[in-house]
Amino acid sequence: MLEEYLPKIERCLERLTDEQIWWRANEESNSIGNLVLHLCGNARQWIVSGVGGESDPRERDAEFAQREVIARDELVALLRSTLADVGRVLKGLDTATLLERRTIQGSDVDVLEAIFHVTEHFSMHAGQILLLTKLLTREGLRFYDFSTGVPNQTWTKTS
Repeated sequence: MLEEYLPKIERCLERLTDEQIWWRANEESNSIGNLVLHLCGNARQWIVSGVGGESDPRERDAEFAQREVIARDELVALLRSTLADVGRVLKGLDTATLLERRTIQGSDVDVLEAIFHVTEHFSMHAGQILLLTKLLTREGLRFYDFSTGVPNQTWTKTS
């Protein structure tokens, strides 16, 4: 599922200016840029560090405090790099590992729970990114083509 979120988020980012990516509805809301930073931090903490055993340099509050514009291309590169690292860790797991216990963000979870956590978390925030993109562009994202009567996915990168 994580592999499906990347091109959808990329499609959103490619339709927005850097200013739109960092726009906030109000001080209590997050920008799309903040959400991308947060997705990367969360996936790295839970999968790359928590499951894969790599160091955990995450500063969660900084993901939301970021106000200075980080360019779209840099955000896309960070997201791609994060998901590549997550994929590397997940591909290296064997079935016996799925029930091993880990302490991640102070929670005692098994590896399978960590994977489900990141997948659900990505889904929730990807939905927010999609909605904000629709609000900012006033356009649909057209992830599917229904012209043949059968939904065909079209969420691969368009540029």
